[in-house]
Amino acid sequence: MTTDPRRQLPSIDALLAAPAVTQLLATHPRALVVKAARAAVDEARVNGGTAPAEGWDAAVRAAVVRLAVPSLAPVINATGVVLHTNLGRAPLAAAAIAAITRVAQGYSALEYDLGRGTRGSRHAICRDLLVELTGAADAMVVNNAAGALLLALSALARGGDAIVSRGELVEIGGSFRIPDIMARSGARVVEVGTTNRTHPHDYDRALTADSRVLLKVHRSNFQVTGFTADVAVVELAEMAHGRGIACVYDLGSGLLMNLSRWGLSGEPTVPEAVATGADLVVFSGDKLLGGPQAGILVGSEAALAACRADPIARTVRADKLTLAGLEATLALYRDHETARREIPVLRMLTEDPEGVKRRANALLQGVGASGELIEGDSEVGGGSFPGAKMKTWLVGLPDESLAERLRANDPPIIARIAGSRVLLDARTIFPEQVDTVVSALRE
Repeated sequence: MTTDPRRQLPSIDALLAAPAVTQLLATHPRALVVKAARAAVDEARVNGGTAPAEGWDAAVRAAVVRLAVPSLAPVINATGVVLHTNLGRAPLAAAAIAAITRVAQGYSALEYDLGRGTRGSRHAICRDLLVELTGAADAMVVNNAAGALLLALSALARGGDAIVSRGELVEIGGSFRIPDIMARSGARVVEVGTTNRTHPHDYDRALTADSRVLLKVHRSNFQVTGFTADVAVVELAEMAHGRGIACVYDLGSGLLMNLSRWGLSGEPTVPEAVATGADLVVFSGDKLLGGPQAGILVGSEAALAACRADPIARTVRADKLTLAGLEATLALYRDHETARREIPVLRMLTEDPEGVKRRANALLQGVGASGELIEGDSEVGGGSFPGAKMKTWLVGLPDESLAERLRANDPPIIARIAGSRVLLDARTIFPEQVDTVVSALRE
């Protein structure tokens, strides 16, 4: 009778008693070493009971190293997509990083009024800056833009109708859909118009005694061209106010300064959106604004008061680190040239192609004859400026398998793959990262 080799696998206690593993226990938490030992045994069991080729001590040591690595790792973005959702969207400005670090190191006056010595409100943080920068009467910050829209509709339309153009019922990242968020708010979704054309009379015919909100959703992640028509936000705001209801504008990306000078046009800025007269304008903090993930609401005092009083406001409130990073980012916008220089997203979106080319040439010199300088296009990403392309320079390498090896680098380098070539877009590789990429390519 053949004995199953898996029965001969060592026990966890036996592995922990080995001298080399005992040394690991002196420098690592016991729970981690035990987990690593179990992982080594489990892997051997999957392999039919075959002991690790490198030996049990080395297998446990390798498992400890693997398990101790944080799951959220910094990476180098060589894709050329500036707002890459899978890579964390906006890298933060130095001022934002410093502000987050300062607040994280100890206690902070998150909900404490230092002047009065009494309880304060976190909703006051960033409010004055947002009012100053956008022209709105009031403002508040929550944890993300979907949460901001959920809060807005709950506060202004719960139990009533929220009227929206059928062509604006979009799907955003991660398969989240605007109508699903609207339904969760407690508002009834009333669709008007068609996919490509919606007119003022479509909204007018849908208005009833149950109507609470006219919702405008900016189609930030796709374009509709050809035989199209929609209703401007200013018209919707006038129509809503004429019937005593609210107008909510889901702007999306949160652009605070006009970028048409650099070839990026068609995306409305937040001050322009506020000027339409909408009661609430909702946008993200971690896209074109260039800050941490946040949802921002700006608009009338009455609308913001309703949002603050709604129970959902607590479930979507922003934490102290988000507020610190966002406040520092917003402060940079007091001078647009400072913002463009200091906020990485704006710097990458507005960089002269010659600067990108210099970094690409530095990469090319590092890899030698195997590389090729290629003119191409970068993308904004993050559901912003759909269809827009920015001239860029890439380094092409002929070995497609290189992409996997670059991902295994420390730090991982994420590149494009086009056909059988690996492409490194210099636009999203920071100047201080060039040497790291070159070293990885040489190795």
